[in-house]
Amino acid sequence: MRNHPVFHVLRYALGLIYVAAGVNGFFVLGGLEPFLPESPEALELLGTGYLLAMEKSVELLGGLLLLWGRFIPLGLAALFPLTMNIAAFHLFRDPQLLIPVLVMSAAHLYLLWVIRDHYRPLFAYRL
Repeated sequence: MRNHPVFHVLRYALGLIYVAAGVNGFFVLGGLEPFLPESPEALELLGTGYLLAMEKSVELLGGLLLLWGRFIPLGLAALFPLTMNIAAFHLFRDPQLLIPVLVMSAAHLYLLWVIRDHYRPLFAYRL
């Protein structure tokens, strides 16, 4: 299933979305004009301090891992909490991008499902 073209298309799409969002966030942090529109509600929530820098760093690193094609399970696991937080944010605070975010969330869940065997040891009960 990992060799299926849909897997790679979704992996590249999710990777590109996160790399673009990460780079865009560093434009905001640097005081430059971002090339993608920023949500005022998100900037109000995250501020322009360390929290935004940490989130954008994880987005950039996770997106690069997905694009690179190495450590895909690590990239997906690192980005999953962000994806769910973005979905919750758009559900409750800024619903204008909710549909694309739900599609992105579904793609992320699909990718996690396809490579679920990589996560099996995390759920093995050991003493």
